[in-house]
Amino acid sequence: MEPTAARGSLAGLLGIWGVTRAALLLCVLKVVVFPGPDVTSDVSVIYRGWYDVLVTGTFPQDDVTWQYPPAAALAVLSPAVLPFLEYATAFFVLALVADTAALALLLRGARGTGRSRRGAWLWVAAVPLLGPTVYARYDVMVTAVAVAALLAAGRHPRLAGALMAFGALLKVWPALLLLAVRRRVAWVSAAVTGVAVAGLFAVLMPGAFAFLGFQRDRGTEVESLGSLVFHVARHHGWDGEVLLNYGSVEFLGPYVSWVSTGALFLTGAALAWLVLWRLLATRFAPHTAADAAFTAVLLFTVTSRVISPQYMVWLVGTAAVCLCFRESRMGRPAALVLAACPVTMLEFPVWFGHVVASDALGITLLTIRNGLLVAASLLAARALWRATVPARREIPSAAGPSWAERTTVPS
Repeated sequence: MEPTAARGSLAGLLGIWGVTRAALLLCVLKVVVFPGPDVTSDVSVIYRGWYDVLVTGTFPQDDVTWQYPPAAALAVLSPAVLPFLEYATAFFVLALVADTAALALLLRGARGTGRSRRGAWLWVAAVPLLGPTVYARYDVMVTAVAVAALLAAGRHPRLAGALMAFGALLKVWPALLLLAVRRRVAWVSAAVTGVAVAGLFAVLMPGAFAFLGFQRDRGTEVESLGSLVFHVARHHGWDGEVLLNYGSVEFLGPYVSWVSTGALFLTGAALAWLVLWRLLATRFAPHTAADAAFTAVLLFTVTSRVISPQYMVWLVGTAAVCLCFRESRMGRPAALVLAACPVTMLEFPVWFGHVVASDALGITLLTIRNGLLVAASLLAARALWRATVPARREIPSAAGPSWAERTTVPS
């Protein structure tokens, strides 16, 4: 690319980022009223309530909606660094800072031979398509840590391992990134960091691991893949109900536990597939770690009992790292994730009432969004396997050449 064209492309990217992020800020600050339920109440009510407990030196261990690992306290307490702003406003500003950091990391990751700005463009385009929910949850902060970890994996494995462990203590899912890391030093760094940080929280703040019991007891959330069973069943006599439960809107009633157990089984199957892939994979390229991480996060998202809108930020971030590499095999799955972003915004918050009511519009939106994610997961898994696991005919025999091959006389 010519230098002038490159500068023009960068200016355009930054311009679009500035306009779209200003729009997101106007929405969460309620200068512009976004349709649907108020997505900022999680920050102004729930996060703020947790903040008031955390500043006393303990976790909200009596609150079943606290379902996060101990380092999540840092995200909830982070508005304290901006004491001149009201809590919610400070949180939104810090979410913008995390968004900015992720973009800066992706632009840095685009430098060099075999690299591309496609990842930065995906991030710039996809985040606003998810609507103001992105800035009203702390997932964008976790995703920035995950992006940094994946981009560091090639040259700085110790740093990558430490960031992955820290990310896992923020919101669990970055632990999946370790499945893609080959170097032992990264695993050692992750273990040391995880034990040290978790131990520090356990010693200093009571209730650091109370979240494990709350997370275990969750049901089937109305936006998950399994929820489609009950959305349809409500039109055929199923007598369950939809209630706010464990901090999310879930189905409660007959057979819900069966579907929830089925989701856990699928998650276990996804983990087993990833372990098998890791044992059989032999062809590794610079982009393989990012491709594998994106695939792992996709598989665990679609099989989860809960697919909240903010989970899409995880997928966008890991997909963006993949697209920083020109040779990545994740172009099509990333495009499907991008397509799922505006559908996600429509199902929450714009038409969430239709989802809760299980009417035709709500079911259609969920079917399209979840269908796109399932397709992306299958394509990503297939591409990762084909790129890294040799076909049977490519695996040399451990016994060496056959008798016929050893005795053949060259002509």
